[in-house]
Amino acid sequence: MEIGKKIKERRNFLDLTQEELANRCELTKGYISQLENDKTDPSIETLKIILDALGMSFANFFKEEEHKQIKFTEEEQLDKDFGDYVQSWLVPSSQSLSMEPIYLKIKKDGKTVIDLPHSGEEFGYVISGEIILHYGDDIIKLSKGESFYFKADKQHYISNIGDGEATLIWVSCPPNF
Repeated sequence: MEIGKKIKERRNFLDLTQEELANRCELTKGYISQLENDKTDPSIETLKIILDALGMSFANFFKEEEHKQIKFTEEEQLDKDFGDYVQSWLVPSSQSLSMEPIYLKIKKDGKTVIDLPHSGEEFGYVISGEIILHYGDDIIKLSKGESFYFKADKQHYISNIGDGEATLIWVSCPPNF
């Protein structure tokens, strides 16, 4: 961890000069400059004084920001064959996130398992083929380029009624286990 760099970032965020920070801490401007350029290391006591002046606790100062993955490759996707369809989790860790994007390939005359009512909402976009969205007692036909969006408060599933494989993106929010 670059202590000096983090102190400088916080000082700049608070719009303080090195001299202003030094005065608040009863230190010299030269010492703050050396510290920010990682030419010296503060004692625990001096660091506490500086962090107090910057309005930070040790816990917040030393908390490392979590690296969050943004891009996901095809190799990282998790695929499961359910017989009538193949489901690919596009974001492998999505079940611990706010939404769960899934890519579905439904075989001719195939259908997904019935999803029982649950909290949340669902969205889907048909990439190819023709499907029927079974939502409670409603039967909704969708074709390539069409989408659906609903509250997941009724049982629901999808069946393929086209001449070949149907593909779609399906997003559950929050993830449904």
